[in-house]
Amino acid sequence: MLSAPDATSIELAKRLNAHARLFEVVSSSPLGASFHEVVLRGDPALAGVPGNDVMVRLVDAKGRNVRRRYSVRSVEEEQGLVTLWIVTSHEGAGAHWAREAKPGDQVDLVGPRGKITLDPLADWYLFAGDTSGLASFYRLAESIESPGRAIFIVEVDDINDALTAPFDEGLGVTGIFIERRGRAYDDPAGLLSGLAAFEMPANEGHAYLFGEFHVIRALGAALSDRGLPEQQQSHKAFWRAGRHNAEHGEPEKDL
Repeated sequence: MLSAPDATSIELAKRLNAHARLFEVVSSSPLGASFHEVVLRGDPALAGVPGNDVMVRLVDAKGRNVRRRYSVRSVEEEQGLVTLWIVTSHEGAGAHWAREAKPGDQVDLVGPRGKITLDPLADWYLFAGDTSGLASFYRLAESIESPGRAIFIVEVDDINDALTAPFDEGLGVTGIFIERRGRAYDDPAGLLSGLAAFEMPANEGHAYLFGEFHVIRALGAALSDRGLPEQQQSHKAFWRAGRHNAEHGEPEKDL
């Protein structure tokens, strides 16, 4: 039986005008070469709307409480299920938890978090970044009203991480997966080459750029140079090469 979340989670939720709930792990299984899919049972309201994420309270290798933020891949409201796709190709508190989580384990979540949602006025949508953004990309795209168009340009370390998703038949979908091939994680060259091959559609579009801190900045600048204004771009740096995320779950923004 679920009890109450940790007092620190309750206090944090109050400060953020969010909610803190205890969730139970239903399953955790490998997905692709670098992912684990973690399914949790609890209050689905914490998942918010497409584009939102949740904060998970974890314990790091030194026994300290830390938070990691994860985009929600999907929600099954009637069953009270929230699914997360977590990149586990590195060592860290979140990756360790995803690999070791077992059915019946309990974990605190705070949510919903995030300000990025789907632009209802756009005619087409570009989703570009690395695998850390894939769950959010697909949940956002699934909320596009038909007819619409979604373009995905995603860099993967392993071709087995080129995960796909089913979409409504009325949605035009283009997917471009780019293998990293040994490039540094803060090297935007791969994704910039994908953008160079991308012909910007007519009408009004919106770009969602999620992934590594420096790469996202480079992609945004490239799109601006091609005429997509900043107000039609949504940037979210999930991580920063060479640094652990801060205790609040996000990368430090200092240069």
